[in-house]
Amino acid sequence: MEINILIDKQFKGNIDVEWLQNVATQVLVAQYTETTVEMGILITSQDKVRQLNRAYRNLDEPTDVLAFYMLPELPVGGTAPESFATPPDGILHIGEVVISYPQAVAQALEGRHSVKREIAILIIHGVLHLLGYDHDNPESEGLLKTREAEILGRIEGLLK
Repeated sequence: MEINILIDKQFKGNIDVEWLQNVATQVLVAQYTETTVEMGILITSQDKVRQLNRAYRNLDEPTDVLAFYMLPELPVGGTAPESFATPPDGILHIGEVVISYPQAVAQALEGRHSVKREIAILIIHGVLHLLGYDHDNPESEGLLKTREAEILGRIEGLLK
């Protein structure tokens, strides 16, 4: 698995790249066991996330995490459909997760847990979106929340 990490310079000393890669890898392992996948994570400012939210979702408001998927629709929790052509490099490019570091800090304070835990929650949420999970109705939101909790439980050791 290839996890590309980009952290805006004002947040570089606040979070470890290797830790981010490890969390994302654990989410992918929980969903994909045999597929070689690649994705990206961007840790950025609230202003940048708001700009992206406005440009791509027509919502002029801040948010904590955005997911830009590159795959055709996937069955929730499944692997890529057989009809999806594997790219020439043999790696399935699933998309990008963009996280607002300032929003993660605010939510960690509100939730009375560490920023590390909050970022892990946001990575899990974003990666699951890349893999076809959504919260557009109560049933799909329930599936997403259940899977988030399961994966968070699996990676509890990474959050210390």
